[in-house]
Amino acid sequence: MSYFTGLLVAVPNEKKNDYIALSEKTAAAFRENGATRVVEAWGDDVPDGETTSFPMAVKLKDGETVVFSFIEWPDKATATSGLEKAMADPRMDFSPETMPFDGKRLMWGSFETIVSR
Repeated sequence: MSYFTGLLVAVPNEKKNDYIALSEKTAAAFRENGATRVVEAWGDDVPDGETTSFPMAVKLKDGETVVFSFIEWPDKATATSGLEKAMADPRMDFSPETMPFDGKRLMWGSFETIVSR
């Protein structure tokens, strides 16, 4: 079954186009290294919570939007290898000077599929 790497980040609204440009480059690197799909989703209906929420998780500030992303891989082995190769790609420029978001508030993890319909 598919294997997923999920990401959650707060992106300043004025940097949306910069984020899209970065996402296009990184998606190409992931696809070239085995990912079957890369999805970037700009928050539209992301409510605040009292105990937990996406905005709380990324310490959302005024003028920012939560972005949820995932990379689909055919399996864990491909994900492990593909992530390593992709992260070595020069298109994966995550230096603080060029990133359109605060990398300290980025969270990610990888997940095995347990239900898929």
